[in-house]
Amino acid sequence: MDFLALARARRSVRSYRSDPVSPKALERCLEAARLSPSACNAQPWHFVVATEPALCRELADAMTSMGMNGFAKQAPALIALVQERPNISSRFGGLVKGKVYADMDCGIAAAHFCLQAASDGLGTCIIGWFDEKRVARALGVPKGKRIPLIITLGHPQNESGRPKARKALGDMSSNSRYSG
Repeated sequence: MDFLALARARRSVRSYRSDPVSPKALERCLEAARLSPSACNAQPWHFVVATEPALCRELADAMTSMGMNGFAKQAPALIALVQERPNISSRFGGLVKGKVYADMDCGIAAAHFCLQAASDGLGTCIIGWFDEKRVARALGVPKGKRIPLIITLGHPQNESGRPKARKALGDMSSNSRYSG
C-alpha cells in the first residue's frame, strides 16, 4: 500500500469484532515496532501482548475508569507498551537537551505497530488513560517501570470509519520561518 494511502486509512478504532487476531498478524505488528528508530538506538520498549480473555477483561477494567475507553472490552488483543531504561547515550543526550527521548521513541514504536496493523486490515487505538499500577500488577511488570501506552488491536466492526478531521497543511506547516 502507498504510504500516504495507509496514513489516510489508519484510524483510531473503537468498535471491534470478537474474532481473534492471528498470531502472524500480531508478529508483523511487533516486528514493525521492533524496526522503528530510536535515539542512540536505545530501543527503550517492551511490548506485552494480552490475548487471553480473562487477562483482557482485567486490563480492560483497568482502562475503563471514569467512563473512559469502554470499547477496550471489545478488543480481542491488548498490547501494553512498557518503557525500558534507555542506554546511557540516550539518557545523557536527553539530560543535556532537556528532552525525554524514551517517550518519543515509545511513541514512534507504537505508531509503527499501528500502521502495520492498518496495513493488515486491523484496527488499533492508542490509549494513555488507564490505571497504570493495576495494569502493571496484572502483567507482572516490575515496580519502577512505566507503561505509557496500551494499544487495542482487533478487526474493526465498521470498515469505513469516520472521516479524519485534520488541520489544513498550511495551518500546520510553514517554509523557512515559523508562522503559527
